[in-house]
Amino acid sequence: MELYRSPYEAYPFLSDAAEDLRCDFELMTDGLASLTGLLRAKVEDPALRAELLWVCELIYHMNPALRTPLKVTEEETARLLEAVERLRQRCGGRCGRFVLTQGCESACLAHVLRVRAKELVRLLYRHARQGHPAEPRLLDLANLLSGYFFYLALALNENAGVEEIEFISRNY
Repeated sequence: MELYRSPYEAYPFLSDAAEDLRCDFELMTDGLASLTGLLRAKVEDPALRAELLWVCELIYHMNPALRTPLKVTEEETARLLEAVERLRQRCGGRCGRFVLTQGCESACLAHVLRVRAKELVRLLYRHARQGHPAEPRLLDLANLLSGYFFYLALALNENAGVEEIEFISRNY
């Protein structure tokens, strides 16, 4: 059976085979960048707005990295690591092991972004297990984004005067 291709197809790779994860990665990074823009719209601090715009751009530079060479520089990776460390040092003591994903709206959105970054990591591992090369730094970037958005959620809650609520699992 021949696959129908709409003449109005929104992106040329949407009909790729299900086992080809490159388009999925591109859609996921597009979604992550779009939600980063939404978070930026909800933040008033000019320095954080500038940083979120930079993070959004960084995510879009990651977008084609399964089809083309990764264009995110070592310096940009180091800058993201510095941002994660800055936020961790500021807010790392606000929680024990796990926190409930609650609080102010911007912190909740940052938690959504944290999870979306982990989904990128998971997809990259699946891609690599299929025998396709995945730049190690691309995995580092996706993991750093998850950490960035986690600590950013804590910082946003702190700015809003919202206390973290530790989650105590019944299973662990």
